[in-house]
Amino acid sequence: MNAVDLVRRLHQHRHWVNDRLLSVADTLPDEALRRSLPIGQGSIWKSLLHLYAAEFVWLETLLGNESPVADGDLPGQLPGNQAGPGACQSLTELRTWWNRLQERWEAYLQRLSEKDLEDVVYKFSTSSGAGRRFGSRRADVLLHVCTHAQYTTAQVNNMFRQLGAAAIPDVMLITLARQEPAT
Repeated sequence: MNAVDLVRRLHQHRHWVNDRLLSVADTLPDEALRRSLPIGQGSIWKSLLHLYAAEFVWLETLLGNESPVADGDLPGQLPGNQAGPGACQSLTELRTWWNRLQERWEAYLQRLSEKDLEDVVYKFSTSSGAGRRFGSRRADVLLHVCTHAQYTTAQVNNMFRQLGAAAIPDVMLITLARQEPAT
């Protein structure tokens, strides 16, 4: 497996995990999703929005937007305002936004080449070093998106446990691999 195939596999796993998190979240009442908890972004709802926003912002960065924003509860604007305005209010709406974003990720990853991995992309930070322009290798950004997703997923799974969710999703990559047909 070459580096590009490995990156694609990690992003396939990220998408699979997102779907599993949303499926469990669908089983909880809205009050539980939004209940304040002392972990992650402070609730399952805010943590899911955070996961979406990170994926949105970093894809925009990879596509050349140095100042991407997915502000607060807003899922972010696709280029040309394709997605329309408004705050994301439900899991159904979030899933729709996330599916659209995933289509963009898949198109991006399909075009990715080995040479692209070494390119430097630039982003103005909104967190540590806020306002500063940082350059990062494309490969590092692509890996960061996946490791960030795993970290936040662990927090969401912990919140599911604290709320007594009937099922905690198994989000291990090996579980995904074992569900696929052997080739």
